[in-house]
Amino acid sequence: MARIRYGARTEAEIAAARTAAAKLPDIWSTGVVALWESDPDAVAAVLPPPLKPTGRPLVRAAISTVDLPGYPLGAGSVAVAAAHHGVEGWYPLVMPMTHERALIGGREVFGEPKKLGEVTVERDGLVVRAALARHGIAFVEVRGAVSGGLPLPEPSQKTDFYFKFLPSVDGSGFDADPVLVHCLRDEKVRKLERITGDVVLRESMYDPVADLPVRTLVEITIGEKTTDQKGRVAERVGARALLPYIHQRYDDPQQILDGPPEGSA
Repeated sequence: MARIRYGARTEAEIAAARTAAAKLPDIWSTGVVALWESDPDAVAAVLPPPLKPTGRPLVRAAISTVDLPGYPLGAGSVAVAAAHHGVEGWYPLVMPMTHERALIGGREVFGEPKKLGEVTVERDGLVVRAALARHGIAFVEVRGAVSGGLPLPEPSQKTDFYFKFLPSVDGSGFDADPVLVHCLRDEKVRKLERITGDVVLRESMYDPVADLPVRTLVEITIGEKTTDQKGRVAERVGARALLPYIHQRYDDPQQILDGPPEGSA
């Protein structure tokens, strides 16, 4: 009988896939990062407990492209500064990805709030434009010109916070208590330049980052970096505390509260 491709993989095939994943070389991306101070009340309002605001109401937009052979990838995020039991990091609100493969892994394994979208990083000489777009709206656009080089930072580890959960089958909450994930990212930078420019936030009902206005622009940079990541479950979170925030992850929150139509597959 011919191989049934939906059938079970052998132990050898599973082991080979794990070995191949462990031997991936460094993958370098070119990315623009904009950092600004926003309204403290707005930043606090988007943080589900037990996350807390930090000393500064910072928002970060990261917009990157990766020139993978035969598989160019765009990846972005808009995140706010957050803290959890003394650990400071970033809580992403939206993470547009240009391919399903990048979306599924992070969303299902780590609980990353990834969505399919358009990611643009363009450079013409010193002029740079980067944008995140969905549903035809470039809801974040960074524009400017390179104004000089910056010292390379030492390799560092950064923390992102995610909530991993499964909506319940009856639309009443979750199948089990959600978990708060600490995602630890080891980052190396091989090129970094300063950009003089501005950040434009456009109104979008699907990605309302315009609610986090630019009060003070801290910096804009463009650089080349590589990262690897690993995650750990920091704690379980009460369903009642997280439920008011789950709309952050969906274009249509009602979608996860409705049961499937009668007769649907």
